[in-house]
Amino acid sequence: MIKLFKNLTKKDLMIVLIVSLLVIFSVYLDLKMPEYMSDITILVQTDGSKMSEILIAGAHMMACAFGSLFCTIAVGYFSSLLSARFSRTLRRLLFKKVEDFGLTEIKKFHTSSLITRTTNDVTQIEMLLAMGLQLIIKSPIMAIWALMKIIGKSAELSMVTAIGVVIIVVTNLIIIMIVTPRFAKIQKLTDNVNGVTRENITGIRVIRAFNAEKFQQSRFDKVNDEITKIHLKVTRTFALMDPIMNFVMHFQHLGIYVVGAIIIINSTMMNKLTTFSNMVVFSSWGIQVIMSFLMLTMIFMILPRARVSANRINEVLDEEVNIKSGIFKGETKEKGTIEFNNVSFKYPDADEYVLKDISFTANRGETIAFIGSTGSGKSTLINLVPRLYDATDGEVKVDGINVKEYDLKSLNNRIGYIPQTAVMFTGTVEENVSYGDNGKKKATLNEIKKAIEVAQAKEFVEKMDDTYKSHIARGGTNISGGQKQRLSIARAIARDPEIYIFDDSFSALDYKTDSTLRKELKKYTKNATCLIVAQRIGTIMNADKIVVLDKGECVGIGTHKELLKNCPIYKEIALSQLSEEELQNA
Repeated sequence: MIKLFKNLTKKDLMIVLIVSLLVIFSVYLDLKMPEYMSDITILVQTDGSKMSEILIAGAHMMACAFGSLFCTIAVGYFSSLLSARFSRTLRRLLFKKVEDFGLTEIKKFHTSSLITRTTNDVTQIEMLLAMGLQLIIKSPIMAIWALMKIIGKSAELSMVTAIGVVIIVVTNLIIIMIVTPRFAKIQKLTDNVNGVTRENITGIRVIRAFNAEKFQQSRFDKVNDEITKIHLKVTRTFALMDPIMNFVMHFQHLGIYVVGAIIIINSTMMNKLTTFSNMVVFSSWGIQVIMSFLMLTMIFMILPRARVSANRINEVLDEEVNIKSGIFKGETKEKGTIEFNNVSFKYPDADEYVLKDISFTANRGETIAFIGSTGSGKSTLINLVPRLYDATDGEVKVDGINVKEYDLKSLNNRIGYIPQTAVMFTGTVEENVSYGDNGKKKATLNEIKKAIEVAQAKEFVEKMDDTYKSHIARGGTNISGGQKQRLSIARAIARDPEIYIFDDSFSALDYKTDSTLRKELKKYTKNATCLIVAQRIGTIMNADKIVVLDKGECVGIGTHKELLKNCPIYKEIALSQLSEEELQNA
C-alpha cells in the first residue's frame, strides 16, 4: 500500500500535512476540555470562588469545543479533496497502463478484473483516504496522549482504563485475523460477478434465442451467493465490535466512578476534592481513550480491504508490458513494403508454435491474401504487423525497418487495421469514421463521405435520420453486422494509410456488396499495400499473391491459378466453395 501512495503529488502531500496538523490541534483541544471541567469542579467546591473565574473557565471550554468543531469540518473537507484527487490519479494511471497493454497482458488479467480494479478497487482506496485518513492520524495520537495524561493522575483509575484498553486491543486483533483473508476473496469474487454480468448483457440476444435465461440466472446466483456468504461472514464478525466496545466503554465509566468513590471514602477531607476532580477528568479522558480505539476499529474495517485493493492495483501498474515502443519516428526510403523473414510465433507459456518459419514479401501496391483452415494462424500472422503480438523468432519489417524498432505511434500511423470483429464506438457516423489520430490533419467531411462511398456504406448512411450525424450506439448495436463492417472499412480508408490490414473483414457482406467493395477498394488503394485474411475464395482470387497456411506452416505462395495447379490444400479449399467450371472461368 505504501508503494501505491508514492503516486501522491506534492499538492496531495501538502493536504496530508494540513490534515495532520488540524487533527493534532483538534486532539489537543478535545483533551484540554476535561482540564477546564476539573478547574470548574474545584472552583464550585471551593469556598470564596468567584463567578467570573467559573465563567472564564467555561468560556475556555466553549472555545475548545468550537475550535475542535472547526478543525473537524476542515479535516473532512481536505480529506474528501485528497481522496477525490488521488482516485482521479489512480484511474488515470490504470487507464493509461491498460492502454499500453498488449493482448497477452489483457488475457492475463481478463476484462472483468481490469474493470473491477479500475472502479471498485480504486473506490476502496478513496474510502480509506476520505474516512480513514483522519482516523488513522487521530486515533493513535488521542489514545497515546490521553493515556499519558491519565497515567500521572491515579494508579487505581489508570488500572481501570488499562483493563478496558487490553480487552479492546485483543478483540480487534482476533477480528482482524478472521476477516483479512476473506477480503482478498471478496475482490476476486467481485471479478467473477462482473464477468458473468458482462456476459449476460453482451450476449443477451443469444441467451434469449436459446431460452437460456434460467441457466444464466443459475450461473449468476452461484457467484452472487458465494460473494454474499463471505460478505455476511465478514459483516457478522465486525458486528461483534460495536456491542463489545459499548460494553467496555460503559463498564469503564462505571468502574472509574466505583473506584473513585472508594478512594474518596478512604481519603481525608483535603484529598476528597482532588480525588473527585481527578475522577471527573478520568471519566472524560477514559471515554476519549475508548473512542480512539473505537475509531481504530473503524480503520480495521476499512484498512484490510483497502490493502487488498492496493495490491490488486499495484499488480496492474507493475505489470511489465511485453510490447515496448521503439524510437524510430523518421521517414523511410521504402513505402508500403512488408517483409516476413523466417517468422515463428508461440503464445507466452505455450509449448507449441502457432506459426512456423513464415517468409514472404509484399511490395507497395500489391494485395497479399491469406487463406487456410480454421486455426491455421492467419489472424495471428497479420497481427504481428501492427505489433498486437511480437514474433518469437525471425523478424517482421515494415518499409525496411524491423517493427520492434518503430515508435508505436509512428508504426500505427502507417497502418489501417480492420479487425475480425468490427468495433463501433458511441458517437456519430462521422466520429466513428474519422476516429483516432493518424499523425496528419483530421479527415474532412468530404474525405469521410468518400471513404463511406468506397466502403459501400453511402446508401444506408444517407437513409439514416441524421445521415453522417446519426447516432451509433456502443458496440454498434443499432446497426447490422454488415453495416458495422463497412463503417469499419471506411474508418481505415479515411485514415489514408500506406498499409491496409483486413482480418476477415468481408465475412458479413453479401457476395454482390463484397465484389463491388473490393473493386472500388482496389482503385482507391492502388498505391497502398493490402493484407487480406479471408475464408472465401471469391474474395481473394484476384490477389497478387495468396499465402496458404496449414497448421501454422506456409504450404503455398502464388496466384490463384498457380496454386490450383501446385497446392493441393488450396485446391481442396477452392473446390469446397466453387465448382471446377467456376474455378476455370475465374
